[in-house]
Amino acid sequence: MQILLLAAGLVVLVAISVASIMVVDRAREDSSLVVHTVEVENQLSTVLLEIRRAESAIRGYILISEPSLLTQHETAVIASRIAVNRLLALISDNPVQIANGNELKAAVDKRLGEFDGEIERLKRGDRQGSIDLLRAAGAAATTQRIADISTAMRREEDRLFAERTISADRSQSLASFITITGSGLVVALAGLSIFLVRRSTRARDEAEELLRDTNLNLEATVNERTADLREANEEIQRFAYIVSHDLRSPLVNIMGFTSELEELRGDIFRRISTLSRAALPDASLSENVTDSAEPILEGPDSKLSDEFNEALNFIKSSIAKMDRLISAILNLTREGRREFQPEKIDVRELIEGIASTVAHQAAEAEAQIRIQPLPDIVSDRLALEQIFSNLIDNALKYLKDGVPGDISITGRTKLGFAIYEIADNGRGIDPKDHQRIFDLFRRAGTQDRPGQGIGLAHVRALVRRLGGTMSVTSQLHVGSTFVITLPTNWNLSKQGKAA
Repeated sequence: MQILLLAAGLVVLVAISVASIMVVDRAREDSSLVVHTVEVENQLSTVLLEIRRAESAIRGYILISEPSLLTQHETAVIASRIAVNRLLALISDNPVQIANGNELKAAVDKRLGEFDGEIERLKRGDRQGSIDLLRAAGAAATTQRIADISTAMRREEDRLFAERTISADRSQSLASFITITGSGLVVALAGLSIFLVRRSTRARDEAEELLRDTNLNLEATVNERTADLREANEEIQRFAYIVSHDLRSPLVNIMGFTSELEELRGDIFRRISTLSRAALPDASLSENVTDSAEPILEGPDSKLSDEFNEALNFIKSSIAKMDRLISAILNLTREGRREFQPEKIDVRELIEGIASTVAHQAAEAEAQIRIQPLPDIVSDRLALEQIFSNLIDNALKYLKDGVPGDISITGRTKLGFAIYEIADNGRGIDPKDHQRIFDLFRRAGTQDRPGQGIGLAHVRALVRRLGGTMSVTSQLHVGSTFVITLPTNWNLSKQGKAA
């Protein structure tokens, strides 16, 4: 709304400015026309005045023959001609006055010619003829013609003066109206803007007060939920520890009884072999058979022995897998209870140390590990070692057979975060498994490498505890890129404990 008011105010100001300029120009033009009319009338009066001066001077000169009067007459004649020409220039914009001006010029020229005739008679000594000619000229049609034309021209200028005065007054009134109306609109918009600003300010103050209250309530709720989550997390960790610990006890019993069963296997099948041979008519034991020798079984007994061995091997492999899973769960619970210690870490030096520990494995896989300049951060060293060790181990573990491995670690900073990318040219991960690989005990692809499906879940949990994020982009048979985003200056009090 305020933007619309500002736009409306700008439009009003521009409209007022444009209208004022146009009206002022119009008023100036009307005023100049009025002044022009006055100048024409003044110039017409000047023409008539100069003609009268010339006539008065020539009368005096004829009567008393004073040379100075002749000089005055000649000066007035010149001034009359100049005044007529200036008058014609002033009225050149009006066709009616142009016609009148031309007639006036002809009458003036004729009248000035009569003055020249009177002077010529006087010079020949005919003073009485000059006087008679002067008297006749005064009552002649030329003088009357000049008077009539002057009256007509003055009447035309009076008409123009009246029209132009009305137009000038109208322009002044319009300018005043535009100014008053525009000022009123500006004042109204200003008043409306002040009202809206005050209302917006009140609404903002109310919103800020509500936001403060909400923040207080939210902070209390967050603290409460954080405490609940921390307590639940600790309870889950204790539960996982207890379960893992309690599971190990029956597992140990199973392992012990399986070992005993494996030891009894020889006695059982030796007795079976003995009984089988005793049942035969020509049963006889080989002289070299001892109690420790592997019994010789045939037919169904041999098949039973093989199945027994297969079952024992399956039980032992399952026990070993279960033992590894329990150990992994215990390690996770211990890691979850560990208190992080933030410190300034040279990440490139840390990763170079990790690369040196897997150098032999990389050489066997014909893989190179390229480490670019990496940004340093403040974080937990052990957690970072576990994160990057797991990712580099996975990159080496899942390289494509027969293809030289290429593993690159790059990094950059953005908006207070360090972004690390671990890229390889290995097997790649199917897009549908991009989230599956982060689940606990879940693995993707061909299961021809050792592992329990815990590593990436553990890595993501560590990254989250450090206040960061983790993602993957991958394509089958092309390679994978894991992206780790961590705060450059991790704060334990705000993130580590809450996690």
